[in-house]
Amino acid sequence: MNKVLLIGSGGREHAIAKALKEGGAKIYAVMKHKNPGIAKLSEDYIIGDHSSVSFVKNLDWVKFRKVDFAFIGPEDPLIRGMADMLEDKGIPVVGPRKDAAIIEGSKEFMRDLMKKHGIEGLVDYYVFTDAKKVEEFLKDYDKPFVIKPVGVTGGKGVWVMGDHFHTKEEGIRYAKRVIEEKIGGEGKVIIEEKLVGEEFTLQVFTDGRNLKGMPLVQDFKRAYEGDLGPNTGGMGSYSMENHLLPFMDDKDYAKAMKILEDIIAAMRREGREYRGVLYGQFMLTAEGPKVIEINCRFGDPEAMNVLSILDSNLVDISWDIIEGRIGKDIKFKNLATVVKYVVPEGYGTSQVMKGEEIKVNPKRIEEEGALLYYASVHEENGRIYTTTSRSLAVVGLGKDLYEAEEIAERALKHISGRIYARHDIAKREMIEKKVKRMQELRAH
Repeated sequence: MNKVLLIGSGGREHAIAKALKEGGAKIYAVMKHKNPGIAKLSEDYIIGDHSSVSFVKNLDWVKFRKVDFAFIGPEDPLIRGMADMLEDKGIPVVGPRKDAAIIEGSKEFMRDLMKKHGIEGLVDYYVFTDAKKVEEFLKDYDKPFVIKPVGVTGGKGVWVMGDHFHTKEEGIRYAKRVIEEKIGGEGKVIIEEKLVGEEFTLQVFTDGRNLKGMPLVQDFKRAYEGDLGPNTGGMGSYSMENHLLPFMDDKDYAKAMKILEDIIAAMRREGREYRGVLYGQFMLTAEGPKVIEINCRFGDPEAMNVLSILDSNLVDISWDIIEGRIGKDIKFKNLATVVKYVVPEGYGTSQVMKGEEIKVNPKRIEEEGALLYYASVHEENGRIYTTTSRSLAVVGLGKDLYEAEEIAERALKHISGRIYARHDIAKREMIEKKVKRMQELRAH
């Protein structure tokens, strides 16, 4: 039986832990806070700064040193070099080394790599370190634009014209703030053309040469129903029983896969071999898929969609990644999935309700046919309390999207407290609107 060191404590890591356990693994976890779902699946766990390389390096390895491999969930430890440190200790890792995790660590690196290697799906982009120069540039820029910190902001630092700001002046102010306050950890900002279309996520397993794609997922970043409010880490997501999306076909999927294949090949040519999970966030435009961002791990919530229907063994897949031999097909069940996150009241704002008790009835959620994944909660004396981030998620599985959505909705009824969820995710009206919008875009 394989012993696996799992690093991370969110809903994504609970989904990874469940899939590893089903694959026959014994799990030893390092978590920032006690995730009750991961704790229950683990042989042992330690609570501490799971992003700190020095913390993990100095762990009591008497308990942990006999692990067969490590699976790193979040981006922070990967970007900081956790995989390098563990591999130097003789522990193989599912997750890229620091020199490859830069694909998420620096949006500038990712865009420059695509430009240098002539990879499809690149958007117009401009990088600035000088607040005055960005102001001069934007005054003369006549297209709608997007402002992104170069570094990592957990999906919360991107501002889109028409959504997060409405005038050029507001955009200039935010772009200057990114530079001056070093939002994302660097005094750098990227200005990109605004893309029009539908966003989608394609995640792949890769051994550095070969890629195996997963079902497509669409997630919802905005905090409130109707896609309003602040950006979040993701309020929910859905996938279809045919592993495509209602507004996409096989050709769109193949084009997105080709872009990710070209990125992995370019990384290898640069001497930055990438092994692990790669997550491509795309916009499907009238011209085809364009890259919004590339991430060095599973998405959250998207991991819950795909791992809930994984029909292959995640432990075997992990060894194939580590040993550079991904070849055989990786299978997923032909079921639709809908993830709905439960968050504390005020999530996405400075008035978030932290430390409030959440009542959960796991048995009733299971009876509804849904899965329950714990995320950023604090467990004490068997009680669950909110933190400032997303609390827990339910996943509805169904033969089609609307059955899966109904199951997720029924599951939400068995959770109470000062909490909020987006009920509109994957509703028929929303999906039909997206399909119509994409048809109109492609007709022009």
